[in-house]
Amino acid sequence: MSVTPLAAHPSVSSASAFRGRIGRDARSGHYAVPRRYRLHVSTAAPDGLRIAITHSLLGLDESCPVTFLPAVPDCPDGGHATLRPLYEAGAHRYPGPALAPVLSDDWSGRIVSTHARDIMRDLDRHFTSGHPSLYPRAGAAGIEHVERLCTDGIEEAAQRAGSAAADPAERAAALRTLLTALDDAQRLLAGRRYLIGEQLTAADIELWVALVQLDTVHRHHLDAAAVQRIAGHPALWAHARRLSAHPAFGTHLDLDSIALRHHARCRGLEAAGSAVQILDWARHARSQHPDGR
Repeated sequence: MSVTPLAAHPSVSSASAFRGRIGRDARSGHYAVPRRYRLHVSTAAPDGLRIAITHSLLGLDESCPVTFLPAVPDCPDGGHATLRPLYEAGAHRYPGPALAPVLSDDWSGRIVSTHARDIMRDLDRHFTSGHPSLYPRAGAAGIEHVERLCTDGIEEAAQRAGSAAADPAERAAALRTLLTALDDAQRLLAGRRYLIGEQLTAADIELWVALVQLDTVHRHHLDAAAVQRIAGHPALWAHARRLSAHPAFGTHLDLDSIALRHHARCRGLEAAGSAVQILDWARHARSQHPDGR
């Protein structure tokens, strides 16, 4: 297992720490067996929320149990104490924080992966339980495009646009990147119910979580004019409302935990955009319709 040490800081992602994969072949070591693997996630964090939604959409409660972690880690380095034995079993004297998400192997007591998108793909590929794939082969390139759009164009750009450490020119450039990404995502939805093809896919999960973060976290560090421009993408926010009413999405949306995590980690200044909420997420999540309408 290749392990990359991480800096002991709560903002560091564990994505590159463990990159094992579940395979069909027993010779791979991590082969697919129901109830062999366990997820450890916090739905207050974007990666944890993505994985929890994927797990619910695939109906994996019986085949892959989940341990839900608190919004705010309990270790000074930003890690979770309950995950420390798994990290140390995978890498002796592991130097970094024991971060979520984690896919662990209950047979060996070791970590398989901490890479959220690998985990989502492996759950879909090997434990679908007859549910439609969230990663259809025909939509692979489109899903990867949306993943990059959400990570670079929405989440990272929104972070930079609201950074008090950046100069005004940098913040303005980041806001342009963010708005361009939202424009692109809205074009993908034009006249369509889903981003890729005729069914719900991982692309919709990616976009929904990015929009949740944008409105519940990043908005607090943007000015009101910027938030108004972000809100001026009606197809995106209508899509977010529809998905919020789907049980697999709405039941995992814990706004209090997201706020708690944000306040525990954030060192930025609150801006005027904090007063301009785009969606009433709690209201839409309460009206859960089985078909997501």
